[in-house]
Amino acid sequence: MFQRTVVVRRLSALVVLSLAALAGRDASAELRAGAATSNITPEIGRPIIGGFSPAPSKHIHDELHARCLVLDDGKTKLALVVCDLLGVHKLVSDEARRLITERLGIPKSHVLISGTHTHSASSALGEDRYNPKPVIDDYQKFVAQRIADGVARCVNTLRPAELAFGTVDVPEHVHNRRWFLRPGSMPENPFGQLDLVKMNPGAGNPNLVEPAGPIDPTVSFLAVREAGGGKPIGLFAAYSLHYVGGVGGADISADYFAVFSETMKELLTPERQDPPFVAMMANGTSGDINNINFRNPPKERRKPYEQMRYVGQDVAAKVAGAMKDLKYKSDLTLDARYAEPMIKFRHPTPEQLSWAQQKLAEPEEPAAKANLPRIYAQRAMKMNEHPEAGPMPVQALRIGDVCIGTLPCEVFCEIGIEFRSRSPLKPAFMVSLAHGYYGYLPTPRHHKLGGYETWLGTNRLEPQASVKLLDAVVELAGEMKQ
Repeated sequence: MFQRTVVVRRLSALVVLSLAALAGRDASAELRAGAATSNITPEIGRPIIGGFSPAPSKHIHDELHARCLVLDDGKTKLALVVCDLLGVHKLVSDEARRLITERLGIPKSHVLISGTHTHSASSALGEDRYNPKPVIDDYQKFVAQRIADGVARCVNTLRPAELAFGTVDVPEHVHNRRWFLRPGSMPENPFGQLDLVKMNPGAGNPNLVEPAGPIDPTVSFLAVREAGGGKPIGLFAAYSLHYVGGVGGADISADYFAVFSETMKELLTPERQDPPFVAMMANGTSGDINNINFRNPPKERRKPYEQMRYVGQDVAAKVAGAMKDLKYKSDLTLDARYAEPMIKFRHPTPEQLSWAQQKLAEPEEPAAKANLPRIYAQRAMKMNEHPEAGPMPVQALRIGDVCIGTLPCEVFCEIGIEFRSRSPLKPAFMVSLAHGYYGYLPTPRHHKLGGYETWLGTNRLEPQASVKLLDAVVELAGEMKQ
């Protein structure tokens, strides 16, 4: 009797241990998520960048934010951050990720930080984005700290969650901005040469022939809600639309990216929710895409912010509509890879250097418009100071079956389309302007066509950069495939 009792007790103990182990395994596999925002609005008076002649801001139309989402599967945490900035300097990303790793234990490789590319924000790229040896400034430190704060708040609000991936095509707002023109109608570029294509050739231009590339109409998004069909937590989306613009005067504004985010909040959580739902719109691959219909322009000029609201609200409504049939999961694999392959910088040829020196030796005369030849002469001289090559941050994240690839440039949409096709993990999409800002990233074909995005100074990396960087991201994605 004594032996039987001991055996039963031992079996019971084993059952309890097995159930505990099973419960622990289930708990560790359960997805948790948290979302938050951090205000990164600069003081009034800092220059607004995005054009050739930055001017001090005079008003804040809408605040700038770092919108953050953290996912945790019990073993791995990922942090996704989208900042209302023209771009994020590598110094800012490095500092923010250092703080996040020290404070929260999330590896630097598992944090994605990107800029939306609003053209109505002050600079987090430093006083001189072309300086090859920059030093982090006060505003950059502030942005990095606020990013880390936002991620910490996400971690503080982690709760059981489930996630779904979706897409919706919204082609009506995206137009390729690089055009072939009729023979004899191409204007000279700032270097006194003729390109084969023209960026922003003018709405209704009678010399338009055809766009030099495609569009990417797909909005890709990750929707996160509380487990069991509960309240929405966050939404991470990407759309290949450069920006919209149409701000009033010298206003600070987060552009359509923020309109989308706030509209999603209104649509999904019309009543106040605590913790708040956070939506974010990252820039997809929009280096050659904008919101201007050059062939059939609108007849009436819109008022400030009108077009911005129209686009942001419409895209949000279409994403909300696409969310109705999503299938949510809580058992997801999270993973990330990060690398910094060396890519060559472009340098002026001896002829370009001589041209730049001559141009800068000319007397500078006041002009109503920006003096592009002089500006590009200055940029050519700056590019001449760059090293032979530099490390370019690339990243791939796995969220369930979904793969997000990133590049630190204004990426042409063809590259994003190719990544979607080539990624070993599918579905896949790409985010631009992540962890750095190194100018435009055209394909080799577009380098041969010329145009604004390929000019020395606008473009900083070797003509084969897009091939090398895309290969690197695809390789990182392949490492995560099981």
